Amino acid sequence: MSGHEFLAKAWSNGQRSSSGAGYGLRISAADRDRFFERVWRSVTLRLEAGEATVIAEVNCAKASFWDGTCRELICKEIGRWFIDNGLAPWPPGEPPGFRMRPIGNRTFEVRHVND
Repeated sequence: MSGHEFLAKAWSNGQRSSSGAGYGLRISAADRDRFFERVWRSVTLRLEAGEATVIAEVNCAKASFWDGTCRELICKEIGRWFIDNGLAPWPPGEPPGFRMRPIGNRTFEVRHVND
């Protein structure tokens, strides 16, 4: 992994919603501080799987994202992408990992670590 990539883990609020709601990507505090800016209201995620790409606009202006209590990027598009690609639900305690790479202003490419 290059210095311009970081790892994220899948996150779920414990509800298994087929709509994709309640899923997200957990970011470490160090990677949040290195790759995200507090002035951003949202980020764009390019969720990549094979030839398909899903674009998700995700709120990162939550106080909880910055105070350490909830470092997850959460939206139903992430959850649908997990479900559609067989990544959710996952076994207890074994959330899948993802490589995130900044590719432009407030934009990140996201790939499953096995891709």
